Amino acid sequence: MNNVFMDTYHRLPVTFARGEGSWLYDINGKKYLDFTSGIAVNILGHNYPPLVRAVSEQAAKYLHVCNYYQSDVSAAFAEKLVEACAPAGIKNVFLANSGAEANEGACKLARKYSLLKYGPGRHTIVTLLGSFHGRTITTLAATGQDKFHRDFGPFTEGFIHIQSGDIDALESVLDSKSVAGLLIEAVQGESGIVPQTQEFIAAAAKLCAERDILLMFDEIQCGLGRTGTFLALEQYQDSEGNPLKADIVTLAKGIAGGIPAGAVLAGEKTCGVFTVGDHGSTFGGNPVAAAAGLVVLKTVNTPEFLKEIKRKGDLLAAAIKRAPSVKEVRGKGLMIGFDIEGSAWPVLEAGIARADLGKDQYGLLMLSAGNNTLRMLPPYVLTDSEIEQGVAALSELLKT
Repeated sequence: MNNVFMDTYHRLPVTFARGEGSWLYDINGKKYLDFTSGIAVNILGHNYPPLVRAVSEQAAKYLHVCNYYQSDVSAAFAEKLVEACAPAGIKNVFLANSGAEANEGACKLARKYSLLKYGPGRHTIVTLLGSFHGRTITTLAATGQDKFHRDFGPFTEGFIHIQSGDIDALESVLDSKSVAGLLIEAVQGESGIVPQTQEFIAAAAKLCAERDILLMFDEIQCGLGRTGTFLALEQYQDSEGNPLKADIVTLAKGIAGGIPAGAVLAGEKTCGVFTVGDHGSTFGGNPVAAAAGLVVLKTVNTPEFLKEIKRKGDLLAAAIKRAPSVKEVRGKGLMIGFDIEGSAWPVLEAGIARADLGKDQYGLLMLSAGNNTLRMLPPYVLTDSEIEQGVAALSELLKT
């Protein structure tokens, strides 16, 4: 391993050199079936021809312009992104670079909305235990997991965490005199793929509407088709059974298929809150990222493609349930977490080592989410045959 990097990652012993579809190849030519997609980033797989072509063509035109001006491709991307999120009530967008940056922007947007309407003091953001919203000082404060907080305080004040699914706690904490917004992942990723219940989401929507508290969804890992709908929140309804509407949505990870990008999307209440000078990002709306994002939107946001994600996810989840040592399988679409009898990390290591077993062998790349939980976030382009190959490898790994 290269020792010039800061020691911030528990890296597995492999260095990759190229990719193709659902497969990665290391510097020695060994191949690995990628069920991580870069933690939900390479959603169209590796070396996807339309994506490569769009990035190359845009790079040959221009790489970047500052936000004093407007980019043709970024404007087209923003328009298509708002259109894709319109069923959730979205009206406009701020383009950013990452999930943490998008969530910071969302918190700023919520606080300004509340300040303008109600004055100072109504600035608290409520999030859920088990949540993950980023690694900046502010998004760490929003994250409801103590393991990410060690050594980095003091944090930005004004965040409260409650237990996911606890409607009584939700009703108690959503104080209309002090709370600006409620930030939720419809499916929590980093805590082991945990979907919210319909009852909890419906209660949250009702309480937020009654108390004019902004309903905010972090769709950074679970959005962009990952669960079988373009936004995961589309699989929930309000307390009257109507399609769910959001005041703010954040996106990142797979939004540009592997190029860094993020977005803060505003609904009816918040679309006019930010004004000139309130927020900015040097690389936000980068033309190359926007060109890649247009390919992602064109490919993913069709009923047929989304239906296939759900079908493949159901197939993969059913196969995992039959694997040895698997205790519980959770998730939606191609966002799957499952608990095993032993420790997760040795299984990840064995998945890498599997590529060393012979000429025709392949490694299996997965993610962990806690001591005994494995996570699969494969690219949407994986085939039924690759699902079979992946679960066959998983079963072998779990037997040992």
